[in-house]
Amino acid sequence: MSLNGIQWNIINYLHSYSREERSLEIGSTVSQPAISHCEQQALELRVRTVEEENRALRRELSRPPRSPSGQKTAAVGNSSDCVRQPVVDKCETIHVAIVCAGYNASRDVVTLVKSVLFHRRNPLHFHFITDSIAQQILSSLFQSWMVPAVRVDFYDADELKSEVSWIPNKHYSGIYGLMKLVLTKTLPSNLHRVIVLDTDITFATDIAELWAVFHKFKGKKQVLGLVENQSDWYLGNLWKNHRPWPALGRGFNTGVILLLLDRLRKLKWEQMWRLTAERELMSMLSTSLADQDIFNAVIKQNPFLVHQLQCFWNVQLSDHTRSEKCYKDVSDLKVIHWNSPKKLRVKNKHVEFFRNLYLTFLEYDGNLLRRELFGCPSELQKTLSELDEDDPCYEFRRERFTVHRTHLYFLHYEYELSADNTDVTLVAQLSMDRLQMLEAICKHWEGPISLALYLSDAEAQQFLRYAQGSEVLMSRGNVGYHIVYKEGQFYPVNLLRNVAMRQVKTPYMFLSDIDFLPMYGLYDYLRKSVVQLDMTNTKKALVVPAFETLRYRLSYPKSKAELLSQLDMGTLFTFRYHVWTKGHAPTNFAKWRTATTPYRVQWEADFEPYVMVKRDSPEYDRRFVGFGWNKVAHIMELDAQEYEFVVLPNAYMIHMPHAPSFDITKFRSNKQYRVCLKTLKEEFQQNMSRRFGFAALKYMTVENNS
Repeated sequence: MSLNGIQWNIINYLHSYSREERSLEIGSTVSQPAISHCEQQALELRVRTVEEENRALRRELSRPPRSPSGQKTAAVGNSSDCVRQPVVDKCETIHVAIVCAGYNASRDVVTLVKSVLFHRRNPLHFHFITDSIAQQILSSLFQSWMVPAVRVDFYDADELKSEVSWIPNKHYSGIYGLMKLVLTKTLPSNLHRVIVLDTDITFATDIAELWAVFHKFKGKKQVLGLVENQSDWYLGNLWKNHRPWPALGRGFNTGVILLLLDRLRKLKWEQMWRLTAERELMSMLSTSLADQDIFNAVIKQNPFLVHQLQCFWNVQLSDHTRSEKCYKDVSDLKVIHWNSPKKLRVKNKHVEFFRNLYLTFLEYDGNLLRRELFGCPSELQKTLSELDEDDPCYEFRRERFTVHRTHLYFLHYEYELSADNTDVTLVAQLSMDRLQMLEAICKHWEGPISLALYLSDAEAQQFLRYAQGSEVLMSRGNVGYHIVYKEGQFYPVNLLRNVAMRQVKTPYMFLSDIDFLPMYGLYDYLRKSVVQLDMTNTKKALVVPAFETLRYRLSYPKSKAELLSQLDMGTLFTFRYHVWTKGHAPTNFAKWRTATTPYRVQWEADFEPYVMVKRDSPEYDRRFVGFGWNKVAHIMELDAQEYEFVVLPNAYMIHMPHAPSFDITKFRSNKQYRVCLKTLKEEFQQNMSRRFGFAALKYMTVENNS
């Protein structure tokens, strides 16, 4: 089958695999009556059948093409019908090392990890050499991803900088592009072998096949597994006066490396590469391709170090490569390497195919990769098994224990804490249907913002394209975007708020919603209020009065006087005046109209104002999902902890109109939804009573009709 002929087959295969996995996932999570032993056996048989079909399809795809006469033929640059590689034991752990620093690399490496997880059948141990940014992001991601049989360790790149900072480097990877040189020193002394990967790699096969190549290393001196460079870079003929570092022939590409660490240490690798680098830098002055130049200079002097890998283990896609020689058929492809600053925009005969394969993993639902390797139940499954599936509110209770995969700081983030200790971050959460509010909020609020976005993997990429195409969003470095990936039946509103709150760096936070536009200048006004109301030494929640408009086009009031005029004209209303007056009635809008100084208000049942509080204030209660009582419970918690509610006389925010959310529609149309919400409210109130005793009695006695 030709490359073009199989293109859609492989893509359809990947998607069909995801559909199979998704159907099994749904079958395990949706509330259903208890199944019989026979039905369970039938389901297990079906799972095994699906897995066998997938394995058979993989075997078929990996077979070399046959000539019309039925004889096997080898692809150019490969020898696909070579001696069969040794099988890796199913319980053997495969070790992978990756250098990853910064926000963008932390996002890019996820696609590599997905492609590895999709194909793998072995336990994995990732060794990440990271800066503090990437460690925070990846640590949170893997903890919340909860992929079985995957271990992750981090190594501080800052501690390694001194090892390589003396080497001038012109490559865009900077100092991090040199850190593969010091892996023998960085990785544990009891780790004997490791696969080293660049972040711009995509796997098209089980990584165990590459791990098995270690068995082919000959003698005691072959310590590096590398693929030959597929460009003419090291031949020195790309342009006039092009002078590359010394290399053996075409040289080798270091995007994929097999390292025999124990042998390298015995050969005194550290001393070897340092002496070589020092010698070559006397004439070359700097590296052009980071660690790759130094690896090649060492190999030029010591060719015996290399076990040359077949080139399909590193199909290099840059404008000057001859990667087409590596493959003749899809079955030849093993690893795709986007080794160009242009990445997906490179010129290549089959770039559309490679791009589709990459995009498949980019948008692949990472939750499907949580499948168990050996059928052992996870801790989450054990917890869920203790819940009563016959409980009509089972799905609500289950949501409380769902661990949502979370990718912090999806985009670049820059923030410097102000010296006066008054800074405040706007906190909000949103889904794809509220994305249009982001630019407007950024125009109204110049301070730092922390946002939790509830998206699927595919929607996360849509958001990325939207943000990168927006001058307003790209001009703001102080907005933290945190992706919480979709899972379950409900919108986890309070979980999202908590995720955004935990990433606040400022002493104070303004707890808002994405469909509200704060008044111009609110950021500065709140900072001044911190000083005026002695927020540092008191427990206060500063209330920002909330209004709403039913008009999609609004001339936003530039002052309180202008707002009052629009209020009198019927252009604006106090928030939820028509449907839920109790939510904001305690703000006392009548008093606010003429107030010139802050005034205190008392908590009342169902009060849910938007407030500014200290960063260490209580989080939201996760049991409340979708629509109803999510903010009410939080304000009740603040009141129980003796926060004083103070209304700001010259602050306001306006709710902008939008289509009703899916959750409010469910609340209005589904009686069982309302029954379960009432049950959760009662349980929350009982919990408050146990925690706060007599002081919480008022929460039990008030009549709540929300």
